[in-house]
Amino acid sequence: MPKTPNLQSDDYYEILGCERNADEAQLKKAYRKLAVKWHPDKNPDNDEATTKFQKISEAYATLSDKQKRQIYDQYGAEAANQMGEGGMPGGGFGFPGGGGGGGGVHHMSPDEAQAFFSTMFGESDPFGGMFGGSMGGGMGGPGMSFRSSMGRGGPANFSSSFGSAGGGMDPISMMLGGMGGMGPGMSMGSMGPGMSMGGMGPGMSMSGMGPGMRSSVGSSAPPAKRFDAIPNGTVVSLKGLVNASDRNGDRGVVKQYIPSTGRYVVELEDSDSTMSVKPSNLLQHVHVRIHNVESKPEFNGKTGTIITWCPSKERYNVYIIALKKVVSLKPNNVVLETGTVAQVTGLASKPELNGKWGTIKEWIRESGRYEVQLSPQQIIRVKMENMRV
Repeated sequence: MPKTPNLQSDDYYEILGCERNADEAQLKKAYRKLAVKWHPDKNPDNDEATTKFQKISEAYATLSDKQKRQIYDQYGAEAANQMGEGGMPGGGFGFPGGGGGGGGVHHMSPDEAQAFFSTMFGESDPFGGMFGGSMGGGMGGPGMSFRSSMGRGGPANFSSSFGSAGGGMDPISMMLGGMGGMGPGMSMGSMGPGMSMGGMGPGMSMSGMGPGMRSSVGSSAPPAKRFDAIPNGTVVSLKGLVNASDRNGDRGVVKQYIPSTGRYVVELEDSDSTMSVKPSNLLQHVHVRIHNVESKPEFNGKTGTIITWCPSKERYNVYIIALKKVVSLKPNNVVLETGTVAQVTGLASKPELNGKWGTIKEWIRESGRYEVQLSPQQIIRVKMENMRV
């Protein structure tokens, strides 16, 4: 059973929720999880989050350095923080904006904590990747998962941590997977009379198969596709929980939508536990493309991950992966991926649609509008600022 992080403590191991004999991978995994949860750009205008982010970064910066950790274990934080990089005397954490030297314990400044965070993840995405504590390497590495569009056909979900996308393969794909890797469109016409695929009862058959051939495919149809439910495998954070407020900011992945309750089953990061959560208590960390930022044209065309929505500013905070920085952007500067499920909001012409969820089928550049499918029968076109994740 993992220890619970104690951010009220001054002990670095207790802050990270790690045993004193924790290995490098365990420390790294704990730091990633806590730093993403309490990152100031994910918690705007929250001084408590900034302070916790500094404590988490300070703890990991010390324990991730072998020589500093050894000094810390023997003599405590003051002695460890008098050591420079690689155990050399000098004090401080080696980042711009912080103090250094002098007596007492030097605590990380906000600038130092931010600089330290930005060096930890290489080219990977700390906010949208799932989970495993991986630092460095590209998106989609071991323990990571992310959603990527496949044109009009909707999203493809890649997940090495939580199984296949969308709750499993469709029955035909499963059948073909059990036939030695036959792909879609491959013919079974070479099967001879009397060959069996097993498992089918009397009278069951597949059209076009020869005499005596049997198939294991059942007759039940797959469930109808929903256009108003966040896809399984989507990375989310919890927000606005009252009865479990300590969980706010925790990340997880959508496992299932329950139509009868209108809630999602979310599997929490680094845990076997799940929670039943209302849509209003989820923030999706979906990928976006930045568009038409006139003041910073170098941002345009870059991809990023939504890390939070700032109601007071009516802007997203978006982590730009290539630049390793967070920027604040209006909704009309953020193009949501095809296949993203978002909520209609602020629609004056048809207010009855506000609050409904739908799947983004296409972004139409010329008009700056999304084509959104609300149901099998209803498709609407709305401005970018009228869709919110």
